[in-house]
Amino acid sequence: MFTPRSPIYLSHAPAIGVTHFATLAAVEAGYRAILISVMPLLMYEAISDERMMSVAYLVVGILSLVTGLLVPWVTRHLPRRWTFTAAGGLYLAGVGAALSGSVWGVPLALLLNAMGTVTYTICLSAYVLDHIEREDLGRNESTRMLFSAPSWALGPVIGVALRNWWAPAPFLVAAVFAVAMVALFWRYRLGDGRQIQRARGPAPNPLAYLGRFFQQPRLIAGWLFASIRSCGWWVYVVYLPVFCIQAGLGETVGGLAMSVSNAVLFTTPLMLRLVHRITVRNAVRVTFVYCTVLFIVAWLAAPWPWVTVGALFAASVGLVMLDVCGGLPFLMAVKPSERTEMAAVYSSFRDVSGILTPLVAGAVLMVAPMAAVFGACGLGMAAAAGIAQRLHPRLGMSRRGTMRS
Repeated sequence: MFTPRSPIYLSHAPAIGVTHFATLAAVEAGYRAILISVMPLLMYEAISDERMMSVAYLVVGILSLVTGLLVPWVTRHLPRRWTFTAAGGLYLAGVGAALSGSVWGVPLALLLNAMGTVTYTICLSAYVLDHIEREDLGRNESTRMLFSAPSWALGPVIGVALRNWWAPAPFLVAAVFAVAMVALFWRYRLGDGRQIQRARGPAPNPLAYLGRFFQQPRLIAGWLFASIRSCGWWVYVVYLPVFCIQAGLGETVGGLAMSVSNAVLFTTPLMLRLVHRITVRNAVRVTFVYCTVLFIVAWLAAPWPWVTVGALFAASVGLVMLDVCGGLPFLMAVKPSERTEMAAVYSSFRDVSGILTPLVAGAVLMVAPMAAVFGACGLGMAAAAGIAQRLHPRLGMSRRGTMRS
């Protein structure tokens, strides 16, 4: 008896490029942007103790860092496509935990969201290095931020508005973004990434590749740039609103400054053109110097609060510029055989900055007023500028002398 076979479709997976990754990043940004202003409010309502909140954030940061270091080991046992899908599952689990509103459920939601973010970031970085040519990495970064700009500019405000309308609403909307992210990923059929060669031995210890990282100065420098830049964002997002309240400017000034700063993301294509003109090394070095000056001005101008706010807002433009070019030294130095492992190391900058910034700020606040935190951040920016001075002058340039995207 003849049994008809299932049809064989000859269509190929779509050619994946910069726009595809930017669209995927924009959808994922919708999830985090909706919740970025809601979760702190929920945390405070559930715990009602600022010191315990700090402890909870510190624990979450440490566990998120450990998760990031373990992801390469996980991808050796679980295919990368399923690891990426698991990131969406962690997001959905985080939504469920947050909806409980309990004293344990909300911190658990924060942890699940952090674990989902670090897993997503590592997997996406590995896919980018698989599919995007080295000379297009800069264009990929700027396009990603441009596509994500609407989410980050509108998400925080919409999240709070939805919560005021109906408490579960922002979490349900965030869940839709998480599902859409996974659906879009499978629509693109990215698979498990390109395989360089078959493994010839047992999978290494999850921390074994850190030795390779510490042997490559360019990778260390790129990671430091990302970490210090992220510390700058932490100071801007967390400590500027506190300063505004203490200075009598009200609660809305800091939030408004954050929204306007996010709108600067729309200018990232212009920033990338500037990077093309002055090279990666000069862009990173000059921008860190720019941020150094403005953070220190914000510290010294504390008696005039509006000057401090203006200086920090101007510095945030530099932070956006570092979002465009600060990661390029790392991405351009990664070897193809170490994509997943080094993507895990790179993504740790978020967790490290999330641990380091509160610790340093807490130490500073024990002996100085709030504005001194801005000065401490400025010193960190100065250190990064000094490191950038040692980058190769032709980093990112082709042999013909033209700047690579």
